[in-house]
Amino acid sequence: MSVRRYELVFSDGAGAARDAVVVARTPATGPGGHPVYADPTGIIRAEISDRAEVRILASGGHQERPQGVVARALPEGLDGSVGEVP
Repeated sequence: MSVRRYELVFSDGAGAARDAVVVARTPATGPGGHPVYADPTGIIRAEISDRAEVRILASGGHQERPQGVVARALPEGLDGSVGEVP
């Protein structure tokens, strides 16, 4: 069974957590062949492997690839919802 949602934790170079965002699986597949996950706005897009390796994908011009991103699998909601992004 594949994970449907992740929390992406972005940190600075020192490893201190700076920001976190929840992403849900989309129907897309990334350049590495793994599922693509996105936040509800579609601005944050990431390819996440089955070993929770994260590749942030550009969703617009002039974006810098963030360093130090960690993916944490999230369980499905009690009502079975996963907040999937189309």
